[in-house]
Amino acid sequence: MAALETIEQQTGPNPGATIIVLHGLGADGNDFVPIAQEIDLASIGDVRYVFPHAPVIPVTINNGYEMRAWYDILGMELVRREDEAGLRRSRLQVEALIEREVERGIAANRIVLMGFSQGCAMALMTGLRYKERLAGIVGLSGYLPLAGTTVAERTDANVMTPIFMGHGTQDNVVPAERGRASRDMLKGLGYDVQWHEYPMAHSVCMEEIQDLNAWLVRTLAKT
Repeated sequence: MAALETIEQQTGPNPGATIIVLHGLGADGNDFVPIAQEIDLASIGDVRYVFPHAPVIPVTINNGYEMRAWYDILGMELVRREDEAGLRRSRLQVEALIEREVERGIAANRIVLMGFSQGCAMALMTGLRYKERLAGIVGLSGYLPLAGTTVAERTDANVMTPIFMGHGTQDNVVPAERGRASRDMLKGLGYDVQWHEYPMAHSVCMEEIQDLNAWLVRTLAKT
């Protein structure tokens, strides 16, 4: 399995934490570089950001047009018809990114896994199943995929890992109800989920970035 291509940025020469940011459908790793640059983690020390590019695959809902995607979207019913094979394949690729950071000297409990939309789905799916404790999981404008297998496949290592979830109340791509249902399931399983809603569509707003910034500072200060 080919390693994912990535963009990397560091806030200083000696990073003590890594934030891996997974983009949404049809975008690429460049998408969240400007947003990451709005985040101030100076109090935490130097941080490395890793922005991977998803593979280029045909996407069914877009008439088979090839674009960057973590998994295929088979229809508007996001959870009734899921591309399980694609989700599991991308999970392994994301795990490989985490393991590369560990090899470079960043402990797993200093790594935050973050994603938007499809990237949110991958962050939640991968983070809950990862074998070592992560610092935190961030899910923006997305949902928990393969929800039915979560209980059987989640690991004890990340039961206490904090989760930040943000969603737009006017989102017509991944409806807020879908995000709330994922939040409720995760809370029901005992996860520490900090939930935020914003008056926006399928996007990111400055208030969300500020809330995320504060959460990242608290989360990385604890680990």
